[in-house]
Amino acid sequence: MIPPTHTYILAHDLGTTGNKAALFDEAGRQVGSAFAGYPTAYPHPNWAEQEPDDWWQAVCVTTRQLLAETGVAPSAIAAVGFSGQMMGCVALGADGAPLRSCIIWADQRAQEEGAFLVERCGEDAIYNTCGHLPSPAYSAPKILWLRNHQPEIYAQAVCFLQPKDYIAYRLTGNLVTDYSDASGTLLFNLATRDWEADFLARLDIPVEKLPALHPSNAVVGQVTATAADATGLAPGTPVVIGAGDGSAAGVGAGVIDAGDAYCNIGSSAWVSIAADAPLPDPLHRTITFHHAHPERYAPMGVMQAAGGARQWTWNLLAQDALDLDAAAAAVAPGSDNLLFLPYFIGERSPYWNPLARGALVGLTMNHGKAEIARATLEGVAFNLGLIVNALREQAPAMRAMRFIGGGSRGPLWRQILADIFQMPVQTLALQGDATSWGAAVTAGVGVGLYDWSIATESAAIIAAAEPNPATMARYAELLDLYAATYRALEPIYARLA
Repeated sequence: MIPPTHTYILAHDLGTTGNKAALFDEAGRQVGSAFAGYPTAYPHPNWAEQEPDDWWQAVCVTTRQLLAETGVAPSAIAAVGFSGQMMGCVALGADGAPLRSCIIWADQRAQEEGAFLVERCGEDAIYNTCGHLPSPAYSAPKILWLRNHQPEIYAQAVCFLQPKDYIAYRLTGNLVTDYSDASGTLLFNLATRDWEADFLARLDIPVEKLPALHPSNAVVGQVTATAADATGLAPGTPVVIGAGDGSAAGVGAGVIDAGDAYCNIGSSAWVSIAADAPLPDPLHRTITFHHAHPERYAPMGVMQAAGGARQWTWNLLAQDALDLDAAAAAVAPGSDNLLFLPYFIGERSPYWNPLARGALVGLTMNHGKAEIARATLEGVAFNLGLIVNALREQAPAMRAMRFIGGGSRGPLWRQILADIFQMPVQTLALQGDATSWGAAVTAGVGVGLYDWSIATESAAIIAAAEPNPATMARYAELLDLYAATYRALEPIYARLA
């Protein structure tokens, strides 16, 4: 076992498919990681639930595995920190046990409650106060759904928690959350960094049912003796509350200073910047979360199907030996005037239309698999370009775009994005570890082991694409046509539904 002459940060990234635990040393180097999965239940259409005790078991298993595999002594852990899936709803009973499964972010059951929220508080007031448009995805409609449909559980609940906050509770016994996760509830005032008393009164939700608020880098307790027995950690180890996964990813990408920006492409995708103040969009195209940094905000736009759209096309077309990536790269920008709208599961930014659907527009007999493949990549990039332009109107200082997630591995997509964004697009070494590293940085800052600057310093650029002026002009023309195509199809989507 390594003696406690060095200090380490243990970061738990509590995702939708499982928990990743990672250890980082005092220089910020990752020395090990472990993963344990857990299931999601879909008991009814549009419902999605997970068991909080599954998260806890995953945290215990990965912590013990990581300590055993690395040989790091429990006493060498300077802090435990978190990132976590956001916009959930864990109803905690007075005995400290969950009263039911967690309603997770993907759940869409609370449609009527979202409408009730708008009726009581007003859509513009919610957006300008909380940074978001009302939707069943957020926590407040889920809390209201419990009150309407499972009133005995609502009445018994002493607190409604986010997933990572439940793990912090199991470790420390304290009911707390951070600003970033609170900003995904529709009950948090971004400007005052407090629960919005007016909304709580209008909705008749007692503030006592909500956890105490802290910056993401706050030490919120220590590992109890009971939690130490379960996890293998040392009793008294500091616990830092951490951040929601989107905010943690921004830290991991080194996006700390105002004007820094990053794009994440996984199954879905988002573009986010760091800002010194909330940046509401008059057209409601973008949303704003609180940043993991206590004095920053994270305006962003999120799209539903990005890597997922690419995967659909590749699954459909890659039925022979054709290398679709190479074939797409051989096609000229614009895919021979073929437009692909990637709205397979509706869309969030910039349109916020759950009825939107995918489309290929402009097909001719001359188009083949290569053109469709490139058009898919361009279609995702065009929608992200609309988000970038919306953010630019509020924050024109963006200088470059850092690129993380699985989609960032391909040089073609990187170049397409650079030409559409009209700025350099930089791929980072961290890739899928950005969220874990962001959680570690936030925890390290909380106990004084790191400074926020370590995030920027460690965001190593391994590849970059500079925009091509000739292609920029071509894509600027097509971006306008892409937006016009959506507007033309919008009434068709409503009729199809």
